[in-house]
Amino acid sequence: MLTASVLILATIAGYALLCTVKPFGPCRTCRGTGIREVCKGIKTCRRCHGQRYRLRVGRRLLNTSRDIHAAGTRPHRPNTRPWS
Repeated sequence: MLTASVLILATIAGYALLCTVKPFGPCRTCRGTGIREVCKGIKTCRRCHGQRYRLRVGRRLLNTSRDIHAAGTRPHRPNTRPWS
């Protein structure tokens, strides 16, 4: 039981480190080529828009949590103008 917990925590820590060091990963739809083949020919990948890379899920979660934290902890500035 302890070994499984340590293995899970090590995997999560490794993925968090990967998201910090390399926030972009290859697109899964086009497999990092930027194009996709369709019946009528070749088109730009709709998911990555031909950029070949997408933001990782873990990095997207980190960015969202930072935005939520920043929005909830902004200092309240009362209206200090005497004429309003």
